[in-house]
Amino acid sequence: MNELKTIDELEKDKTGEQELFAFPELVFKEFLAILAAMIVLGLWSLLMDAPLKEVADPNWTENPAKAPWYFVGLQEVLVYFDPWIAGVCLPLLIILGLAALPYMDPNPQGVGKYGFRGRRLAISVFLSGYIFWFALILIGQFLRGPSWHFYWPWEDWSIVKAAEPALTNLPNPLGLALIAGYLGLGIAVTARTARRRRLGRSAQIKFICAWILILLMFGVMGKMALRIFLHIKYIVSTPYFSI
Repeated sequence: MNELKTIDELEKDKTGEQELFAFPELVFKEFLAILAAMIVLGLWSLLMDAPLKEVADPNWTENPAKAPWYFVGLQEVLVYFDPWIAGVCLPLLIILGLAALPYMDPNPQGVGKYGFRGRRLAISVFLSGYIFWFALILIGQFLRGPSWHFYWPWEDWSIVKAAEPALTNLPNPLGLALIAGYLGLGIAVTARTARRRRLGRSAQIKFICAWILILLMFGVMGKMALRIFLHIKYIVSTPYFSI
């Protein structure tokens, strides 16, 4: 250990900052953070009561019927998309996208450093998706009442709300043009940015693929906004799929 510290003290980067090995410096701190989180969760589970609900009755369906809190965000997404898109495609894109993004980032700035200054864009995009997902959980858990209608915190669930305003679908040509324009413009701007940064061919492809995933994430937010504010159910509607 003393030998490693001596090597660390001798190794300096271009700014003169000291470089340290991730193990044990960072890993040890992460391990302590994990232990602290486990202790907090353990104490919380002992203090909080989590009773089971009544025995299931096949003649009566709970209204609203909600998934466990960690899946209720996915249940909220079902309001805005077809079930196979909301239940299969989007979770798959989230899992594969988060796993692939570190390998798609060609930016060497901030590598090996753990702070917001060197990775402003990456951290901001990640936090946007993270906050968005927990916002869906909060909406589904606390703001969705009987018949899955939206209720503000001060509204009474015993008062049945009227049906939502009638929803409309965009004409398919207009919807396809809207999707093509959004993705096309986003990819074009991304490709131009990659060329301005003088990235290599492989790095350009990785950069564009990463931004396609980011565009899809913000596209989901945009589709939900169209449903909420403009009462548009689907941008493109076909017998096989609807977006």
